[in-house]
Amino acid sequence: MTALADRPHIMETEHFEEAARILARLEEGARLELIDGKVRSKAMPDGDHGRIIEWLTRLCIQSRPELWLYPDQGLKVQEYRSGRARPDGGLAPSGAFVGQGEWADPDPVLMVVEVTSYDSDTDQRDRVEKPRAYAETAIPLYLLIDRQACQVVVYSEPDGARYANAHTVPFGKSLHLPDPVGITLETEQLKDWVN
Repeated sequence: MTALADRPHIMETEHFEEAARILARLEEGARLELIDGKVRSKAMPDGDHGRIIEWLTRLCIQSRPELWLYPDQGLKVQEYRSGRARPDGGLAPSGAFVGQGEWADPDPVLMVVEVTSYDSDTDQRDRVEKPRAYAETAIPLYLLIDRQACQVVVYSEPDGARYANAHTVPFGKSLHLPDPVGITLETEQLKDWVN
């Protein structure tokens, strides 16, 4: 056994993009991400997950009609934009990704959204790796709707390595999303969409 067998395989960005395209053609619904050079498979959303994104989309468009919550838009993340993430939603000006491919420039994104799944790696992916990747990318806000903990967390003030601020409320409480979004979420309905 070689020393390489003991280390995780780190994939180059261009090889990841090609592998993700091939897998998407072979397996319907395959959703891959590349964070810290490691390939992650993202679980297919269930009906409650979809309903949460629908709820948030409606709230955003009612409050800020010039914005759109883009579901599953791939983003170039991390240092040198070498990672690839597919957030459950990316809030950006309407038309922000016109002419861009599967993996878009994150500069117009005001907020990314993740809704936790019930798969085994959601803790590492959504609570550790994604906040760091989005903060490194300088995305102003990261909204985590955590169905296991029945809480909503808004991360803000990215400093290039992490978010300096995290505000958590249980489902049922109001949560203000700071600038540049400036929307207040009433989270009572989220209680209906958890298992």
